[in-house]
Amino acid sequence: MRFDHVIKFYDKSERHYDPKTHGYVGGEKLVSALHGNVTDIGTVKSVQLFGDYKQNSLVIRLYAAPPKWSYLTIDDGKQKYVLQTMRKPLKLFTLIVGESNG
Repeated sequence: MRFDHVIKFYDKSERHYDPKTHGYVGGEKLVSALHGNVTDIGTVKSVQLFGDYKQNSLVIRLYAAPPKWSYLTIDDGKQKYVLQTMRKPLKLFTLIVGESNG
């Protein structure tokens, strides 16, 4: 198994509405960048886990658990992915993520 993708984890919990400026302040912060293995979840497993076929769900395997995060990107891509489920088998951390709408 090759860990040939760079997974960047971002946190946007600092972002909040400021009534004095009538807008949002704070932003998204890069909290971690880890190497990982990325594969497609597959139709059969998607139906088993979620009860339906969720297109564009990915399985990400990591050596270490990421810190608290809101979304991730893969290889500096523009698409953002959010967590659907996380597992901790014996050696690796496994994240199942889906595309974010926003």
